[in-house]
Amino acid sequence: MALLEVRDVTRQFYGVHALNGVTLDVTPGAITGLIGPNGAGKTTLFNCLSGVVPPNTGRIVFDGQDITGWRADRITRAGLVRTFQIARGCPRLTVRENLLLYGAAQPGEGVFTALLRTRRMLARESELMARAEAIATRLRLGAVIDNPAAALSGGQKKLLEIGRALMTEPKLILLDEPLAGVNPTLCREIGERLQEIVADGITLLLIEHQMDMIARLCDHVIVMAEGRRLTEGTFDEVAADVTVQDAYMGGARWAS
Repeated sequence: MALLEVRDVTRQFYGVHALNGVTLDVTPGAITGLIGPNGAGKTTLFNCLSGVVPPNTGRIVFDGQDITGWRADRITRAGLVRTFQIARGCPRLTVRENLLLYGAAQPGEGVFTALLRTRRMLARESELMARAEAIATRLRLGAVIDNPAAALSGGQKKLLEIGRALMTEPKLILLDEPLAGVNPTLCREIGERLQEIVADGITLLLIEHQMDMIARLCDHVIVMAEGRRLTEGTFDEVAADVTVQDAYMGGARWAS
């Protein structure tokens, strides 16, 4: 059974059709690649799935629930989170503080609870602190956990973006170009961390333009073009598809 089901999703912006009836499934416990040329609608689809913008028509079902049109915060609480092409966060906060900011179920966010410093609030703060430290260690950010986010390298900021998603205790993470602008050594490092995350039972849907990394990481690949799902299969299957070569590479053969 699919963890995420997308059915005939459309989205227009001032008459321009960014999504033209996207239908796809994401299998749990795997890394699924979402690829296609610039302008294919990949990020717009992520925006609709994560509640940044609502779809005009269509249906989105996540973990058995119809989440079509839900607010972004409600979708996140359901276990579907996303990262962005440009790593976001609070630059003046430390790595630790950025992670804690995204911790789920924080009772201290209530005014009276925060003032009273209840036992329940203090216990949850301790849990979140331990989780933040564990995630930072796993993502090789332990040595910079008390450094401001602004002082991190580009690759470290990408890892922090993934860490903030992990703090929400997700079931599915939508990763929007997590390797863009990252040097090859750190690309391999991020790839290894993504494989470890999936091994822990978290599902990933990954937009990426580095085809060598898609071939290495992804169990299944979905190709989009002109706001629609063009085809899907293993990397070798979609790379050999003539329609994909025409849409994505102008007819050139991909090398896996």
